[in-house]
Amino acid sequence: MKKEALTKILESGVIEASASCRIDCGGTLDIKTFYHALRNHGPATFNIALHLKTRVRLLPYHSNMIKISSTGFATEEYPAKEVPYTSPLGLMFAVASYFQAKGVHIRIESESPPKSALGGSSAAAVALTGAFSRAYTQLGNSPLSREEIVLLAYSIEDSILPVPCGMQDQLAAAFGGVNAWYWPPTPDAPPFKRWELIRQDGYLELEDRLVLAYCGVPHESKDINGKWVKEFMEGRNRSCWKKIAGYTNDFIRALAAGDWRGAVDAANKEVAVRTEMTPEVFTNVGDRLRNEATQKNCAARFTGSGGGGCIWALGEKDDISRLRRSWEDILLNVEGAKLLEAKIDPYGLE
Repeated sequence: MKKEALTKILESGVIEASASCRIDCGGTLDIKTFYHALRNHGPATFNIALHLKTRVRLLPYHSNMIKISSTGFATEEYPAKEVPYTSPLGLMFAVASYFQAKGVHIRIESESPPKSALGGSSAAAVALTGAFSRAYTQLGNSPLSREEIVLLAYSIEDSILPVPCGMQDQLAAAFGGVNAWYWPPTPDAPPFKRWELIRQDGYLELEDRLVLAYCGVPHESKDINGKWVKEFMEGRNRSCWKKIAGYTNDFIRALAAGDWRGAVDAANKEVAVRTEMTPEVFTNVGDRLRNEATQKNCAARFTGSGGGGCIWALGEKDDISRLRRSWEDILLNVEGAKLLEAKIDPYGLE
């Protein structure tokens, strides 16, 4: 994008976009390393887009410079030709580089805690890609579709990370809703297939059965994800991942049928396999929350690849109501920990 054109657009009005964070089950199966090898086991990932939005604004800035300010991160600015992709805001710089942006201040505001394992960085990348697409549209270009935004944001993120990443975060961020995502079994298949499990008129029934907690411990997905990828490539724990794929599909079918008990049982089985394989997916606080959930006939699952961040639970209304009170008591004395609103966002990228 030409500097003069972008500057003129931003000086005439701020460009904005927002995208959703998510909670999930069956994560990691969206990584090519796993879904290619497990294609005969129907690998799928479930997620719920949350009304915890990540908002991006594009503002005019000094010529040839890119500045990024984001909630929970130190502000960074560099000449457009020298932006680092290895900094804490490297993904945002990489998106800006793709669009050849310069003379822009990217302001990111997130309603979720930083490094909460809710897919916030991917949501920011989707929102930023959407914002630049809107700027291009004002120059007479065709806007990118949601699918194109997902594929572009995912491709950029996958290209700069030290470990492979999947696409579920970008999909939830862009499409919103309650979905199961199926990964391509053959080279000629689409990059993803969507099953919308619950439509908007059914959200309240699900929301009444959810509780979401931030454990106060920042999450680093590369630590556990890197271990899972390395072990899988070495031929270790592959039977575990086959079980995870099966339990995830059991969970998806139960939830679609409104079988809450069945969904709780399947989610607990999926988590048990992961915990046996990698005990550090739960922190000490996470272990306490999980134990409390199982005692109250609920399922508790870490978000993303665990190791800190958030835990979400599913159960019958009365069980979840009791669990919410117990979790509040547990988190009361944990610095930075709190319950978050588990409200479903139907819109995704806006």
